[in-house]
Amino acid sequence: MKLGRLDLLTGILVTVIWGCNFSVIELGLKSLDPFVLTLLRFTFCAIPLVFFMKKPDNVSYASLATYGVLFGVGLWWVVNFAMYSGLSAGMSSVFLQFSAFFTIIMSRIFLAEAINKVHGVGIFLSISGLLMILYYSEETSTISGILLVLLAAFSWSLCNLIVKMKKPADMVAFIVWSSLFSVPAIFVMTLLFEGVKPFQSLVSDFSWGAGFSIFFQCYITTIFGYKTWNNLMKKYPASAVAPLSLIVPLAGILTSYLFFNEHLSTAQFVAITVVFVGIAVFINSSRILTTWEKLAKQKARPTLT
Repeated sequence: MKLGRLDLLTGILVTVIWGCNFSVIELGLKSLDPFVLTLLRFTFCAIPLVFFMKKPDNVSYASLATYGVLFGVGLWWVVNFAMYSGLSAGMSSVFLQFSAFFTIIMSRIFLAEAINKVHGVGIFLSISGLLMILYYSEETSTISGILLVLLAAFSWSLCNLIVKMKKPADMVAFIVWSSLFSVPAIFVMTLLFEGVKPFQSLVSDFSWGAGFSIFFQCYITTIFGYKTWNNLMKKYPASAVAPLSLIVPLAGILTSYLFFNEHLSTAQFVAITVVFVGIAVFINSSRILTTWEKLAKQKARPTLT
């Protein structure tokens, strides 16, 4: 099942926005603590909209809470903390796309979707690229940041699985209500890890850049972006939507280069390319497998003499 033209264009627009979002996060982290930045993002995703929207009828509070904690803490708090710990915006956008692998694996386990040999080739290539980037990384903080973003990618795959299984009727209401459960979870984690200190300095630390970052992450990235993405995941097979995520790291690296003058070594660039190829092979496995089967049949045909 192919994406419709309008769905394809909106999907591309969302992935470009998501790519830019990593640089927007980095802008916010210049003045705000990562805990507080994430907390404010989801606070304004939920309030005041939750007072004007009815809870999605076909989604339980348990599902909303699970999605909210995974999305708010498991995905975006972890990404923000990884970037705060030293991982660049461009690298973060690359490794978050491992969610494509995790999503298909989760779909195999819970939805009985098949995994073929071509998937294995894609996994091998991407893991090889990952190991190359780890090998050429110069700082320990970058390595720990990569591992954190891979954890975030796994959380995103679980979020995708929830959407595919529950199929929320009103996606905006689903995002707003689930964000309501993200807020207390992030707040509790902030108190556990840093106490009240980040809140005491919030007013003095706040800047115009932080305000723009929160606005962009809340209304553009989350409400518009995930409303569009989740609707596509609900409407189409994952294999039809997942390829669009390849645009995210391209946009992420480009905006990181333009706004933060971030440069990659030749070895890191090659490693990232290997990761891209692995992801491309993985999400286009059905088409590749069909082509191989056709070529095999042509070779097996007896020639007339």
